[in-house]
Amino acid sequence: MKVPSGSRLGLGFSRAVRVGDMVFVSGCAPIAPDGGVSAPGDVKGQTKRCLEIIEGALVQAGADIKHVVRTRVFLTDMSRWKEAGEAHGEVFKEIEPATSFLGTSALINPGWLVEVEADAVVTR
Repeated sequence: MKVPSGSRLGLGFSRAVRVGDMVFVSGCAPIAPDGGVSAPGDVKGQTKRCLEIIEGALVQAGADIKHVVRTRVFLTDMSRWKEAGEAHGEVFKEIEPATSFLGTSALINPGWLVEVEADAVVTR
């Protein structure tokens, strides 16, 4: 099962793909509902938005945020990892998935400070 990305750029990717009990959510950027950048300059706010998008993709794939077993948080400024970690902790403090915080020199939009991807196991 594939959850459409919403992107019509012809890049050939899905927001999420479910294979059996596994759901793989693509990198989610802090895109506001109007298509702009959510929470400009605010790593914690942007991380929250990324996690909202992930949660929506999981629901569309028949899963839930509690099924997440791994996340990857990509940051353009690693000195701000704790801000992203606070938002991550608000969502995952009870679940405690395996998590990586990774530095990257840039994301597609220069206003994006963070991007998050997640993997879930529905039988968890």
